[in-house]
Amino acid sequence: MTTQVRRPGATGDDEGATGLPALADFALDPEVRHLNHGSFGAVPRPVLDRLAALRAEMEGNPDAWWRTLTGRIAAARADIAAFLRTAPDSLALVANASAGASAVLASLRLPRGARVLTTDHTYGAVAMGLRRIAALHGAVVDTLHVPLDASARDIEALFAQELSAGAPVALVVVDQITSPTARLLPLPGIVAAAHAAGARVLVDGAHAPGLLADPLGHASGADYWTGNLHKWTCAPRGTAALVAADDVAQDLVPLVNSWGAPEPYPHRFDQQGTQDVTGWLAAPASLAFLAERGGWEAARARMDRTVTAAQALLAEALDADLSGVRVNEALSMRLIPLSPVLATDPERAAALQRRIAAELRCEVSVTSWDGRGFLRLSAHVYNRPEEYEYLAERLPALLATAEREAR
Repeated sequence: MTTQVRRPGATGDDEGATGLPALADFALDPEVRHLNHGSFGAVPRPVLDRLAALRAEMEGNPDAWWRTLTGRIAAARADIAAFLRTAPDSLALVANASAGASAVLASLRLPRGARVLTTDHTYGAVAMGLRRIAALHGAVVDTLHVPLDASARDIEALFAQELSAGAPVALVVVDQITSPTARLLPLPGIVAAAHAAGARVLVDGAHAPGLLADPLGHASGADYWTGNLHKWTCAPRGTAALVAADDVAQDLVPLVNSWGAPEPYPHRFDQQGTQDVTGWLAAPASLAFLAERGGWEAARARMDRTVTAAQALLAEALDADLSGVRVNEALSMRLIPLSPVLATDPERAAALQRRIAAELRCEVSVTSWDGRGFLRLSAHVYNRPEEYEYLAERLPALLATAEREAR
């Protein structure tokens, strides 16, 4: 298999036909194969230019900058709310989805002995915050095991059973698209069952903006939803949305007390001291960039095709069994099971990820869930089949060596 990795400035037939961005439109190092967009994203060059201009303006006259800042944040919020198909006054801007979840958890007054329900697919940082808040209130965190091959109907049944067993559940914390396992969870059924049981629902939609055309519609009825804009929508890092239902929104306050505290939600989140919010103001440029360069529907279709083919290619190269992995749900993320002795915990997964980066110059995500390791592929519009072909040629030997060392 001969591989030629496309370099900046190169375009293929697909780009010419659709107008979708290519690697040259991003500031990514062309000597590295960036196959892990889902973790940290990538910012288009025009958006970086906008970000630099905003920062220069801020540094050029800080007094003038902060005098006019709240109005500019409100305008950015309105653009982001329109993209997410929600009302501007339901949406606050936060640093990331974990910060949004933390603000929600800090607002809760859980009864002593109350149950909080989550799953074993929950993002680690959110799970840690949930346990800390529960301990402060004397609440109990119950973690629902959801098998990797469970169908949507199976998952709904598991939640319904757990919600009806034991003490009442006060809060359900559930991922929209799971980070370690790339599963799109059936939120409509989960939210309905939780509300029927008298529980509130916090949805961690970290990966949903850009991947789902209507992430809030998919999470309809949830009391709280938070999602990152730095991932699939390619906004600057430090940019995320927190959306709350009307009956709980005014309970939410920023984690940092500042002069906006007396304002109603979401305006109180707009003033948080001297926080650099240039990423928030540049985020609408990212939404517009991808909308104007081929459109979101074409981008999602392209990403899905790329990562679907990559999963098949890598699974064949690694002789991996995909029968227990749900396919074609999380759009631009896919799992490939690794040998049972590899990446058996988060520390070993991180070490293997660093090794692949150092030896192959490929940035990938290696995750660990339920004692098993996985290669989590993700793709954006700048990724090309030949990058995954390069990985498929070289990764088997690296993993074989790592497996021998682990045994």
